[in-house]
Amino acid sequence: MLAVLASCTAASLAAQWWSWRHGAMLDYGDAVAHLHIARRIFDSHRPGLTQLGSVWLPLPHLLMIPFVQVYAWWANGIAGAIPSALAYLAACAGMYRLVRRWLPPAPSALALAFFAINPNLLYLQTTAMTEPLFLCEMVWIVLWLIEWQSSFNSNPARARRLLWTLAVALVAAVFTRYDGWVLAFLAWCGMALLLARRGQLRWRPFWLASIMVAAAPAAWFVYNAAAFGDWLYFARGPYSAKAIEMRTAAPGWPPHPGWHNPWVGLLFFLKVSELDTVAAGWCNLALAASVIGTAWARRTWRRRGFMWILLLWLPVPFYAYSVAYGSVPIFIPRWWPHSWYNTRYGMELLPAMALGLAFAVQFAINLSRRLSTPKIRATAPTAAYVVFFVLAGLNVFLILREGPLTYVEATKNLAARAPYDAEIPPLLRSLLASRPGGVVLMNTSIYPELVAFTGIPLRQTINESDKQFYWAALAAPAEHAAIVVAFAGDQIDRAVHQHPQGLAEKGRFNAKGQPAATIYVSDTTGAPSPHARLNPPRDGVIASGSSTPERGSGRSHSAPSSAGG
Repeated sequence: MLAVLASCTAASLAAQWWSWRHGAMLDYGDAVAHLHIARRIFDSHRPGLTQLGSVWLPLPHLLMIPFVQVYAWWANGIAGAIPSALAYLAACAGMYRLVRRWLPPAPSALALAFFAINPNLLYLQTTAMTEPLFLCEMVWIVLWLIEWQSSFNSNPARARRLLWTLAVALVAAVFTRYDGWVLAFLAWCGMALLLARRGQLRWRPFWLASIMVAAAPAAWFVYNAAAFGDWLYFARGPYSAKAIEMRTAAPGWPPHPGWHNPWVGLLFFLKVSELDTVAAGWCNLALAASVIGTAWARRTWRRRGFMWILLLWLPVPFYAYSVAYGSVPIFIPRWWPHSWYNTRYGMELLPAMALGLAFAVQFAINLSRRLSTPKIRATAPTAAYVVFFVLAGLNVFLILREGPLTYVEATKNLAARAPYDAEIPPLLRSLLASRPGGVVLMNTSIYPELVAFTGIPLRQTINESDKQFYWAALAAPAEHAAIVVAFAGDQIDRAVHQHPQGLAEKGRFNAKGQPAATIYVSDTTGAPSPHARLNPPRDGVIASGSSTPERGSGRSHSAPSSAGG
């Protein structure tokens, strides 16, 4: 296991270095938003857990809190890369330990290589995206379920410890992604069924742990009700997937391919999963081999807790349903609308694919031993493993040559924001140089990186998460803020048009496909408003035009990089 961790650490550090050098840690807009949510929990007018928001589940943001307190790490993305990299390493260790329960070291190492050096996973673990954490949780939950079942009769004390470990892991999955809700439900129902078959369904520790697992989604309902007045606000509020789908749908057209069509949703998920895990020319072959390998292994080891492995295939029905009925579109460049969107969802099938392919390799080797001569049987396994390791390396090379799907999507995502990232922060710093400590009224949910690139703390802004401060500022922008940043059509833009008194336009910016941005200064205030007085910046960051951390490098300069590196 030490060798596994050492090799995976080397792969992780190499990917982190590459992402840092190419400024890719903040390419995903969602990664920037995750960092923003974690930071505003303590850096805002209303610090506290209500800053977690309503749609994204809280655990990834809570894990980033220790790291986003370092301003530079928040600004350049390192704060998100640290927990993602740790989750990646844990997932790799769990993956190898899981495969070794059934296979010898060589095919186990092959499964680990297929999983650990996948370019899409290596890139995602350099960002604040949630996929590495959820993959880690999924792998370890399956592993612990298998170990719990095997130790239930032979080692009751260990089974009890594993029960509580599983309860904690399932709660973590529930608070990471909504897929985790289904995973937790199926896993716990499976455990209850196993206990019922053994006549031990009344086992007290199981029911105590059940309360803990059931309390996790209940707590999210209560949080939404208390913070936003609707226990299903995350599902039907203005920032929910359903609301976004309705706002972005073209009149007269379905919102996206697969809408209300589970079959098309299934095809899109399977295709994006294939493209995320193997080279384009190998997609169908790899999926078929992994399914065949899993079926063979299930028949061979069905009495050794193998059924729990099927939970790794849960993303298939989950995303087929989610694309059709859950307002979760997936776009891939090969199929209409020939774009990139949510391509990272296919990464959730990576553990199942890696395990299935390793089983398929072992199945092929076992078959060759039965059908070949003694001389061939002695040399065939070694030769076969060499060939398959070469193919695994070739797969990585081909994915890199084609462009890892998740990284390409991230660069497309960045391209839409790059003009604003490059042009707006310099003007804000220039204006703040003559207005030290001046309050900035802006919506930070759209382009939260502008705050970090400007070099000011979030508490020097009045934004939509500040509620009463924000509402008061909308009623009289010039009286509450020294600088106003408005994007065409947003609440601040409407407020400026309704209450233009005391505001002078200082700059207008445009980016293709994005709402136009306009910056105003107030001629009635040059300092923080008494209604929303702010603390001075900390962490050595000042708002008077000093240098800010550059994306993806250890250097600093007068303006943040717009294209990375």
